[in-house]
Amino acid sequence: MKEKFIDRKDQQANKIFERRTLANDYRTILPLLKPGLAILDVGCGTGTLTNEVASLIADGTVTGLDNTQSFIDIGNQQYGDSANLSLVCDNIFSYEPPHQFDLIMTARTVQWLSDIPTALQRFKSWLKPGGQLSILDYNHTAIEWNPAPPASMLEFYHTFLKWRADAGMNNRVADEIATLLQQQGFTGIETINADQTYTKGDDHFQTNLGIWIKVAQSQQMVIEGYITDELRLKAIADYSNWIETEALSMTLKMNDVRGKA
Repeated sequence: MKEKFIDRKDQQANKIFERRTLANDYRTILPLLKPGLAILDVGCGTGTLTNEVASLIADGTVTGLDNTQSFIDIGNQQYGDSANLSLVCDNIFSYEPPHQFDLIMTARTVQWLSDIPTALQRFKSWLKPGGQLSILDYNHTAIEWNPAPPASMLEFYHTFLKWRADAGMNNRVADEIATLLQQQGFTGIETINADQTYTKGDDHFQTNLGIWIKVAQSQQMVIEGYITDELRLKAIADYSNWIETEALSMTLKMNDVRGKA
């Protein structure tokens, strides 16, 4: 199946990238970051986390890979002074790395792929013997809101999952990727819980819950006939009000799943 084009610019994804940190958004990767490693960050966006990795590995090197040129351009403008960081615009299925890596990290990226087995084969070929792959991703079907959000947002969300599934994307990838790694010959597979819970009173509570507003701001599902623009706009308005007045918490169900080449 041909990979679906996802218009990430429409979702204001660059704004989401810019406020991410390893401690908050990929905390499980920190123990794996050692001086001297050659690291590849797949789906690096603007390179915010990639640049932080570069600062933690001393004489190591990190390459960020993303298929959106505008994100790479932003990253090169912001982090061009990092001597051990390089950002590359290419697709997972066409990229040919100049060397193999000790560690490949990929956060919230495999969820968007319709041909995960081929991607895993390519990741494995890019690793040095014994090199490690870390995949941080979601089980979208297990999200927890407290209390339940408005019906309009639930309808939008369920339509979003159907749209993804129809394109061949795995909505349960966080819970199923370990089996796929095993099928591709990875060894030493381990699954580490990485759920993210946002509770009322936390810093950036409304911003974090508002990730679904940013998703709904994309008109891609409207253009493709999955949802009306009226419902999309109603979901945004109703959900925004819910965040302001009723929301207590949201948990994104995530795992960091690892395997060795």
